[in-house]
Amino acid sequence: QVQLVESGGGLVQAGGSLRLSCAASGRTFSSSGMGWFRQPPGKEREFVATISWSRNTYYADSVKGRFTISRDNAKNTVYLQMNSLKPEDTAVYYCAAADGSSWYSKAGDYRYWGQGTQVTVSS
Repeated sequence: QVQLVESGGGLVQAGGSLRLSCAASGRTFSSSGMGWFRQPPGKEREFVATISWSRNTYYADSVKGRFTISRDNAKNTVYLQMNSLKPEDTAVYYCAAADGSSWYSKAGDYRYWGQGTQVTVSS
């Protein structure tokens, strides 16, 4: 059974940093595109960042220059380093894995999803 488990969320002050992890099990995702999405309170899920199997990356404009997505294929894990956090970054963050190997910014391109981890940024 494929599972994606996010960790690393929590409460942080504005300007602080957090590092999210997404550990995959049940199959290897070394050749899969991976992504991070988030759902702010009362809003729809939105794209944050994505990384291809060859480590090409793409970011939402709202996080560009502050967030970095990376992957460790040996650990079957994807990371999201979040710096200079703002209150508007408050959301539940979800990890996702695609069947394809490219990077993808649309939720519909992803087949597997984690349960999410809460990130709260206080002002």
